[in-house]
Amino acid sequence: MTVHDSVLDLIGNTPIVDVSALSPNPNVRILGKMEGQNPGGSVKDRIALAMVQEAEADGTLTPGKTIIEPSSGNTGIALAMISRIRGYHLKIVLPENVSIERRQLLEVYGAEIIPSPGNEGSNGAVRRAQEIAAEHPEWVFLYQYGNEANPRAHYRTTGPEIWADVPGVTHFVAGLGTSGTLLGVGTYLKEQNPDVKIFAVEPPAGETVEGLRNLDDGYIPPVFDKWGGFDLLDGKSIVRPRESLEYTRKMAEVGIFSGISAGAALAGACKVANRIDEGVIVYIVCDSGWKYLSTGAWTLDLDEAAANAEKVIYF
Repeated sequence: MTVHDSVLDLIGNTPIVDVSALSPNPNVRILGKMEGQNPGGSVKDRIALAMVQEAEADGTLTPGKTIIEPSSGNTGIALAMISRIRGYHLKIVLPENVSIERRQLLEVYGAEIIPSPGNEGSNGAVRRAQEIAAEHPEWVFLYQYGNEANPRAHYRTTGPEIWADVPGVTHFVAGLGTSGTLLGVGTYLKEQNPDVKIFAVEPPAGETVEGLRNLDDGYIPPVFDKWGGFDLLDGKSIVRPRESLEYTRKMAEVGIFSGISAGAALAGACKVANRIDEGVIVYIVCDSGWKYLSTGAWTLDLDEAAANAEKVIYF
C-alpha cells in the first residue's frame, strides 16, 4: 500500500458505484461517483485545493496570509482543512442556519466563522464576503463562484476519472451550485464524445434545495458565463426539496449514506432515465451523510423533514 506525504494527496480518484437497482428504466444504468470519499468529505476538496494551489503559484497567496471566502459548508470545510495544513488563517462567511456539524468541523480545523443572515442563504454570504474583501484588500478572496480554478479542477481530474472508468457514459448529471462540476466535467466529456449529454439539477424558482440554485432566481455564477454554461448544457432536471430527501433515503437502500444534494442529483438522474430509451448515466454523490444527522433528514416524517429544509442549510 502506498504511503502518502499528506492527506491532500488523497483528494480525487474517487470510486464509482453502480446504483442501477434504483433506476426507473431497466435499460438505463445509473452510476454514482463517490465524492464523499475525499478526505474533507466532499467534492469541494477538489476545487479548494486547486484554488489554493493556483493562488500560491501566481504569488497571490503567500505564507501567513488570510483567506476570506463565503460558504454554506463544504467548500469552507475543505479550505479549512487545507489552510490548517498549509498555515493560512481562514475566515469563512457562513449563513447562521447551517447544520451544527458544519460549524463544528470548521472550528475543528481552526477557521474563524463570520455569520451572515440565515434568511439570505448562500447568496447573502457571498454578498457579505464581497463587502469584507473590498474592505480588506490585503486578504485573499478566492471566490469559488468566479474562480476558474473551480471548473478547471473538474476538467483536469473529475472528468478524466469518469471517462477512464466509464468510457460508455452517455449522460452526466450534477447539481447546479457554483456550476464548476457541471462545466469542468461536461466540457471534458464532450471533448471526448460530443454526443454525451450534460444535465443540470436545480430546484424550482423560489424553492430551496440547499447547495443548488435556480438560475432564474437572479444570480448566475461568473464561471457559468465564462465557460459557456448555456451552450454546454443539454437540459435541466427540476427537483423539489421533498424529492431530494426521498432519493437521499433511497440511496440508503443500496448502502450509500449521502448528503441531501446527492439525493437531488439522483432524483435528477432518474428523471433523465425516464426520458431516454437506454444509456449510462453518471451522477455526482457530492458528500456523505454524517454532516446532516442533526437535521432529521432520515428519521423525521418526510413532510416534516422537507419543511425543515426551508429553515436549515444542508449543503
